[in-house]
Formats: sequence, C-alpha cells, structure tokens
Amino acid sequence: MNMKSVTRSRPGRLIAAVVLTVTVATPLTVTDAASAATTLTVAQALAAQDGRTATVTGYVIGQPTATNTVITSGFTADTAIAIADQATETGTGRMLYVQVTAAWRSTFGLLANPSLRGRQVTATGTLTAYFSHGGLKNPTAMSLGGGTTPSPSPTPSPTGTASPTDYYAAATGRTGPALRTALHTIIRTQTKLTYDQVWDALKDTDQDPANPANVILLYSGRSQSKTSNGGGVDDWNREHVWAKSHGDFGTATGPGTDVHHLRPEDVSVNSLRGNKDFDAGGSAVAEAPGCYTDADSFEPRNAVKGDVARMILYMAIRYEGDDGWPDLEPNDSVANGTTPRLGRLSKLLAWNEQDPPDAFEQRRNQRIYERWQGNRNPFVDHPEWARSIWG
Repeated sequence: MNMKSVTRSRPGRLIAAVVLTVTVATPLTVTDAASAATTLTVAQALAAQDGRTATVTGYVIGQPTATNTVITSGFTADTAIAIADQATETGTGRMLYVQVTAAWRSTFGLLANPSLRGRQVTATGTLTAYFSHGGLKNPTAMSLGGGTTPSPSPTPSPTGTASPTDYYAAATGRTGPALRTALHTIIRTQTKLTYDQVWDALKDTDQDPANPANVILLYSGRSQSKTSNGGGVDDWNREHVWAKSHGDFGTATGPGTDVHHLRPEDVSVNSLRGNKDFDAGGSAVAEAPGCYTDADSFEPRNAVKGDVARMILYMAIRYEGDDGWPDLEPNDSVANGTTPRLGRLSKLLAWNEQDPPDAFEQRRNQRIYERWQGNRNPFVDHPEWARSIWG
C-alpha cells in the first residue's frame, strides 16, 4: 500500500493538517456545554476537551490511524479526519481528530474523497478524546468551508468557500491526462441534490439578471416566470444538456440531478432537442431563435454555444465510471444512441473558444459552488483546459 504517515515520539500526538473553527454561545465553561456561537480554532478545541458541543473549522491534513499517526495518502477508511489551524501543519499535537460517522462518510471520508486533503471543513460535535487524542466525536453537522452546518441530506446551503485558485491548487501546472485526473478528483466532491431540489436550484442559478422573478431559458433565450415550471404548453422544465439516455442514468440522484448540466427550457423545445447530439446545421427551431436541428443533431444559439460545450466537458470529467455511474465521454459522432457518449467533440471544442464564459455563466458556476453542490465547472474558470485535455 502506498501510504505516507506522520509520527511523533511523544505519546498522544498525531500529525494532521485541517483548520477547524468551533462555535460556542458563551465563554468556554463546563456548565454550558450545549451552546455554540463564537468560533474556536483547532488550538482552542484541543484545549477544551470537556464534553461540550462545539463547531470547529479547520484544514484537513489526513486520516488518523493511531494516537500518533496520521496518513496523508493511500487512505484506508472513511471514519476519521485530522484537522489543523494551518494547512501545512505537521505536528499531531496541533491537530484535532474528527470522527466521521456513517451519515457523513460519502462526502467527508478521505477514502471516498481524497481531494478533501488541504480543504477547509466545518464540523459540529462533542469535544472529547478520539484515538486517545484530542478530538471531536459524533458530529451533528459537517460542511465544506467555514461556518455552515447543513444536514446530511442535500440542502441549498452555502458549501464552497475556497477561491478558484485554492480550489484548483492540485491541478496547477498539470496538462493532458494528469490535468484530467486532478480535476476529476477535485470536482467529484459535491453535495448531491434530489430531482425535486433541482427546481429550486435552477430558479436561483438561472435567474434573469434584469428580473429576479424570472429565469432565462437556455435555448430559447426567453425570460420566463420562475413559477411557470411544469409540464404544460409553454411551461419550462429541466433540460439535461448531457441527454440522460446517453448512459441511461435517468433522474436518480447523481448525473441525472447534477445542476452543472441542467438548465431551464421550454417544454416543447426540450422535447424537440430530445437526446440528439450537438452539431451545426439543420432547420430553424421556431420557438428558439438561432437554434437549428435535423434528424440526429441540435445546434444551440450562438450566445450559449460555449455554455453547452463546457457543460458537456464538465460531465465527462466529473463522471469517470468510478462511483457507480457510467463513464461519460464526448466523441466526434452524432450517432451515439444510448451509449455514454455525446458529440460532436470537434464542434464543442470550437464553441468553447468562440463563445467564452460571460457574466451569467460565471455567476451560475459560483452559485452552484456556494449554495448548491460545493463543486465547480473547471471549464468555466479555465476554458483553456479543454484543449489541454482533448487537444
């Protein structure tokens, strides 16, 4: 097993790097253990191991496996993380061991989410020894970033707080397959929404900048009331830009509910696009000016050609077949049927360059990161990475 560990000769010391902030309503007193309102550092949490409930924010260093051992690669379980006030911390005595119970393991376990290492997390739980070391046990809330405590089920609470530079730190300087692998590891850590929650997410992410009561429809370009969503004529519904039949993932939580490729669209236009691949040409679409379609492809209007391309490229990087979902990949065909492929890649790469990210798309990406999924579309932040990966 490829495993790096950090040890310290003094008993009871473990090395991990995660920064935690603990919230307590009143000064730290044993008599008021349930209150939480001011923020504690990891150092303060380590000094207050008295069984009180507290909220702590810190940087994840690794997985504690013993009183004086924290591994920083080759993770073996999802049951614990070590955090510290500095992301570069190496002294276990300045690390807090945080128990990761079953409700949180799919999102905060390091075996399932190795890219968490170095990221900031916030946890609320009991300040008590864990692995015979200063710890936080039985968490009631955990979230990415500082100061938020969503429930284990997905909620529209802020989850991402790192700057794009920090968020992509592990991908910096990489190209080709190495860049692809790094980006997949980064963006696969996300809060997953239900299909019902997608309605609320789209009303936020696709809000008309000129009219907060409306959303902008992707292909039609029409500004339409947020409340006119549904299945009736001229309603808007949830368009899967990566057609859900290309891989047969449906609308179950996962790629079928990933808001990075779900957009509001007129019911009939959505139906007309169906599961066609993307390409140029065809007949004009009456309800979507600037769009064209033929028997096997659909061309979006110029203003969102790049948006479409970047959503497809995101899906290919996020869903690599390693988490129970199909391995999605763009190709240069428009006859992909129900295979987990979608084209035409050459057009998508050209559209990505012809229509760079605008303010609407950038806001959307940020909103998904901060309020809904806690992950980003790397091609909105770095369109140039598309050519680096696909040539």
